[in-house]
Amino acid sequence: MSGNLSTTVARTGGNPFLRVVAAISTLAGWISAAMIVAAVAITCQMIFIRFVMNGSTVWQTEAVIYLVIAATLLGLPYVQRLRGHVNVDLIPIWLAPKARHRLFILTMSLSILIVGTMLYYGFEYWHFAWDRGWRSDTVWGVRLWIPYLALPVGFALLMLQLIADLVAVVLGIDDPFGIGKTDGLESRTSGGV
Repeated sequence: MSGNLSTTVARTGGNPFLRVVAAISTLAGWISAAMIVAAVAITCQMIFIRFVMNGSTVWQTEAVIYLVIAATLLGLPYVQRLRGHVNVDLIPIWLAPKARHRLFILTMSLSILIVGTMLYYGFEYWHFAWDRGWRSDTVWGVRLWIPYLALPVGFALLMLQLIADLVAVVLGIDDPFGIGKTDGLESRTSGGV
């Protein structure tokens, strides 16, 4: 193949729903990036306290773990919007445009169903922590509903972005799998690639 066939960003085509979802996913990406920066800063502070000042640390390791996990979950919709998730596009490339469209509808519907299931159980787990007042078994004793909130929020935002991707393809605003009608097998058989 001569290059990357996938688009770099999900198209919105001026559709208000798609634009709002894109803005939410971008905001989630910025928040995720800020969490990574905060985790790095806390790690540097922890190293300074431990090895330069020869002191003990109480909350830093736990905070870094929770921040990195939350950043991963909250970053999911932004990565989906940028088409950054691992994508094996061998089958879609070889399919005709109509079959590619049907495959996209099927895989996106299954993805929404799976993420919806994860959202349900993530919410349930968060609610248990909230309702039962769970705390971590460390000296810091953080209320666990706070870090666990990243589960339902992250999966809800990812599901919203997946729904937006599905809507964009159904409305003809974006191409299935980011592969245009002339990017697949038909362009190679007609002397394109």
